Amino acid sequence: MSEQGTNDVTLDAPSAPAVSGASPARSSPKPALRAGAALPDADAAVAAGIGKLDSSRLRADFGRQGAFLHLEEFLAPEVTAQLVASARALIPEINRNYLPGHKQGGSVSRHTIDERAPFIAELYRSKALIGWLEQLCGDKLLPSPDSDPHAYALYYYTRPGDHIGWHYDTSYYDGRRYTLLLGVIEESSCRLDYELHTRDAQVPDEPGSVQTTPGGLVFFDGDKLRHRITPLGANEMRVSLTFEYVTDPGMRPWLRFISNMKDAIAYFGFRQVFRKLAPRRKPRA
Repeated sequence: MSEQGTNDVTLDAPSAPAVSGASPARSSPKPALRAGAALPDADAAVAAGIGKLDSSRLRADFGRQGAFLHLEEFLAPEVTAQLVASARALIPEINRNYLPGHKQGGSVSRHTIDERAPFIAELYRSKALIGWLEQLCGDKLLPSPDSDPHAYALYYYTRPGDHIGWHYDTSYYDGRRYTLLLGVIEESSCRLDYELHTRDAQVPDEPGSVQTTPGGLVFFDGDKLRHRITPLGANEMRVSLTFEYVTDPGMRPWLRFISNMKDAIAYFGFRQVFRKLAPRRKPRA
C-alpha cells in the first residue's frame, strides 16, 4: 500500500489469480541483470502480462471489494529482478523516520529515483499499465505532478519494529488518488492488514490480510481503504514500491503546504521535498 497516510511479474499469471486473503512468504528474486545488461522494456512486458489476465473479472472484483484488488503475481520476472536490483542499489539513499505510536521505516522519493533508477519512472509511465488500471477503476488516470515525491517511491522496512499503523491514503488533490503497490523484496513476516467498505454504511466492514510478494500488486482508492503494515521482525527485510495516479492534479495552496510538511517530516526529509520547489539560481557570469 502506499506506505503513507494522513495519520500516517510474473507474466505467466495464473488463470485465476488470488484477489484477496493470506499468501505465503516468498523470498525475493535475486537481481538477474548484469552490469551493463540491457534493461527490459517495461511497457512491452506489462502489456504482455495484462493480455493473459481476465480483466473483466478483475474489474468486477475491484468494484465488489470497494475499490480494492490484490494479485499475488503480476510483473514479469525480468521486471521484478530489475526492481529488486534498483531497491538494493538505493539503500544508501534511504531517509528514515520515526513517528511515535504510528510509524517507523525508510523511504526513497521519486526525485532520487529519477536520478538513480530511471527504469522505475519508465514503468510508472507505462501506457499499458495506466490503461489497464483505468479499465479496473473506471476513471481517467493522470501522473502525479512532478513536484510530488510520492508519485513513485520506495518504502523500506529494514530494522526490527519498522511498521506503519492504521490509516487511509487520503488525497489532498482536487480529485481522487489511486495507489498501486508493487511487492519488491519480501524477506519478512510483515502483513498488509486492511479493512474494506469502512466508509460505506450500506456494506459490512470486511477485514483481510495479505503478504506483498515480489512482483505482486495491490491497487486501491486511497480514500476508501483502511490499512496498516505489521511490524518487521529481527533479521528481516521488506521493500515495496508505490505508484500514485490522480484524476485531477489540482491542489489548493494550503493543502499543498500541509502535504509538503507531512512528506518532509514523515517520509523524505525537507531537502527532498522542497528542493524541487525552490527556484534555481542563475549561474554567475
